[in-house]
Amino acid sequence: MQILPTITGPEDVKKLSVEECGTLGEEIRQCIIDTVSHRGGHLASNLGVVDLTIALHRCFDSPKDQLIFDVGHQVYAHKLLTGRQGIFRTLRSYHGMSGFPCRAESEHDFFDTGHSSTAISMALGLARARDLKGEDHHVVAIVGDGAMTGGECYEAMNDAGQGHTRLIVVLNDNGMSISKNVGALPRYFQKIRASASWYGTKKRVKRRLLKIPLVGKPLATIIENAMNMLKSVTTGGDLFEALGFRYLGPFDGHNIEEMTRVFEEAKKIPDTPVLIHLITVKGEGYDLAESQPEKFHGTSPFRVETGLKRGFSSSKSAAEAAGSILIKIASEDSRVVALTAAMSQGTGLDAFSKYFPERFFDVGIAEQHAVTLCAGLARGGFRPFFAVYATFFQRAYDQMIHDVCLQDLPVCVLADHTGLVGDDGKTHHGVFILPMCLSMPNLVVLMPRDMQELEAAIRAVTRQEHPAVIGYPKEQIEPYAGSLDGHSLEIGHWQVLRSGEDVALLACSRMTKHAMEAATLLEEQGIHCEVVDCCSVKPMDEEMLRHLSARKLPIVTIEEGQLEGGMGAEIARLLAEQGGPAPAMMLGIDDRFVTHGAMPLLLEECGLMPGQIAERILAWHDANRQN
Repeated sequence: MQILPTITGPEDVKKLSVEECGTLGEEIRQCIIDTVSHRGGHLASNLGVVDLTIALHRCFDSPKDQLIFDVGHQVYAHKLLTGRQGIFRTLRSYHGMSGFPCRAESEHDFFDTGHSSTAISMALGLARARDLKGEDHHVVAIVGDGAMTGGECYEAMNDAGQGHTRLIVVLNDNGMSISKNVGALPRYFQKIRASASWYGTKKRVKRRLLKIPLVGKPLATIIENAMNMLKSVTTGGDLFEALGFRYLGPFDGHNIEEMTRVFEEAKKIPDTPVLIHLITVKGEGYDLAESQPEKFHGTSPFRVETGLKRGFSSSKSAAEAAGSILIKIASEDSRVVALTAAMSQGTGLDAFSKYFPERFFDVGIAEQHAVTLCAGLARGGFRPFFAVYATFFQRAYDQMIHDVCLQDLPVCVLADHTGLVGDDGKTHHGVFILPMCLSMPNLVVLMPRDMQELEAAIRAVTRQEHPAVIGYPKEQIEPYAGSLDGHSLEIGHWQVLRSGEDVALLACSRMTKHAMEAATLLEEQGIHCEVVDCCSVKPMDEEMLRHLSARKLPIVTIEEGQLEGGMGAEIARLLAEQGGPAPAMMLGIDDRFVTHGAMPLLLEECGLMPGQIAERILAWHDANRQN
């Protein structure tokens, strides 16, 4: 009889023996592997925390005790243990279960997360709220060692350590973030980990003692406790002790019995924050994920037997294309350097790191540091390119303004995953890139329509002396239209892709293709559209705007991002300054967070599919013709 189907909530986990918990862990791993192989999702990180999550729910009383998972891409086991088995097969599907903590989904999720290094701050706030209200429950932050390269962790720990707030931080140490961890802190964790020799010695001693009749088992328990106590004293943790935390560890993050004992002890420690250091294996239980944790961190649907993707595509992603372009440019210009924040493979810089290892820098999960580091490199005479997902670039807003734009330094941010990103959902959509960047002085913002224009954009910013952001979507966009006048991309100028005399469609990035397709549909209805590629979103082509106004062409702006503060809003401002009419329509994403799901469904929800664009323009045109 299977155990997992009998688990309706955390209270059922508490009834299980240690042996039954081990069986439950195996069943959870198989469920996760089966589901992710069909739905896609975060695999290796979730497999690594199954035993840890079972131990947490054995010892703590969720939702009374509050469990805060950093980043949130390791909550699949938590969801399976908190009453969501029935919807688990809908993982990351439209209107299905989110792949991250979701407050609307369950009372056991306290924080909608998707970005790294925030859990300790949130947990400390919850713990202080508990104390102010005179309540008595535990608050636990579960943080990966990759997240510990982010500065917010230490800001929170420094704050927590100066007081007497009761707080538990569980450090899940698997030696990985998305890419392999880099820097001094991971080396420090390696030093205090002492995993192979320590656990090997402990297991050998325990195995031999258990063979002794009668006294073997109690003696093994005494020796094991003594060794754990010795380990806590001798294997490090000075950094955390200096920050005011009581350090316990390192312990085996796959030994449920040991973790249960440690968690119960930590609950008894009064008036001081505690950090419990656990060693886990990313991808535990699935050989391919264990041996290739970066590949299986976040994955599209795959075949369990081989690990090969279902429906494999040989075309490059936009990130891979950008990485290849950067290699070409770096071979021509020795000033070009590339940076990533723990995502060399995800941002397409893996090949660059091998071609130019001395000109490649992985700073760990530290986007703020990365941007200011770029400023220093630029001030030193280099041309840094920081490849980062648009959603994570948001974390470096202040540094981009103060350290790059204020200094007017030639730093280029390659903002991957711009626009909607599909299954990862609201914490990962890159739809705020234009509202964030358009208000920054000195900044050039380019949104290429295809891979050919992406190369032209990267080359263009290398030739100029100002900060720049180049945004492109997760998927590749194949070339589909050249400019009517044959001109190549030029900063501050737009390109007419199709001529027309009834309405002008002004679009950028992926929406340029949708505008072209909508124009084709409208042509069949007798409406002739002019389609303009507005790749240079900042500076804009004010001369073309004056030309369109002089022709009295109604303007429709189309963008895959937030309307407030976006491209359409900026075009409306410029038209007002010129004394021209406001755009007839501004199409984009309204004032809300968009859910997760397949890209066509999300674009349809936002009214941005070509047919929907054509229908809205046709309805507007017919209404105005009658008037």
